[in-house]
Amino acid sequence: MFAELSREFAELFTIGALTTLVILTALETVLGFDNLLYISIEAKRVAPEHQARVRRLGTLLAILLRIVLLFVVLSLISLFQSLWFEVNVPWLNGKFSGHALIVLVGGLFLIKTAMTEIRHMLVIDDLDHENPKGPAHRTVAMALVWILLMNIVFSFDTVLSAVALTKNFIVMSLAIIISGALMVLLADHVARFLQKNRMYEVLGLFVLLLVGLMLTAEGAHIAHLAIFGYEIHPIEKATFYFVLGALVVVDILQGRYQKKLDVEAARGAVSKH
Repeated sequence: MFAELSREFAELFTIGALTTLVILTALETVLGFDNLLYISIEAKRVAPEHQARVRRLGTLLAILLRIVLLFVVLSLISLFQSLWFEVNVPWLNGKFSGHALIVLVGGLFLIKTAMTEIRHMLVIDDLDHENPKGPAHRTVAMALVWILLMNIVFSFDTVLSAVALTKNFIVMSLAIIISGALMVLLADHVARFLQKNRMYEVLGLFVLLLVGLMLTAEGAHIAHLAIFGYEIHPIEKATFYFVLGALVVVDILQGRYQKKLDVEAARGAVSKH
């Protein structure tokens, strides 16, 4: 084991390994954004004085979990990829592995979380005060438990992507640590941005909803899930990023246009007086 790590450490300073490290760090950072968004949303469910601590602890736990999961996947990758059980009924067919179940269930949970938060935003009466009909504050421990559970879903695909790019454990670990450090730095900035620009909370929730849909379709595809004979296909990453980019652009333009309308309305009100 020590000899293997020494060999991998020596390979770290080659051009190929450094290039892979840069690519993998960028990939881990991009794939970790939805994780960061979920942590920010989950942190809002605890009391205001604990939210920053939940964001920091949640992000640090995400880094540790990815490294632990990296060990587990490298050791038991055949177990996660092997068939666990099959479903064969007249209207539903599928072959489920551990990988498929983790991604599928995680995607469905994200959809439920996003829809619950969107529904809460629509029924809230006062944005500055807690809605008595809305969800109650969670404890810090419970929020961290949910963050850890969802990190398994978010981390599984990022770890598999790392394994697909390189077999060097040190390179994979460094990429996870560096991308995790960036997540720690960005966590409070994302939370402050959402707090100052409340209208972008809706955009963030729809991004989370899209991620849930993508994960659900990916999990169903891995399981070769077919409903009434129609197999479910994954959402192409290029399509997902295009839709995501279009949502962001439309939201920004709509926000600027709304500000312009507000200014014109204010001018009109002043001229009438």
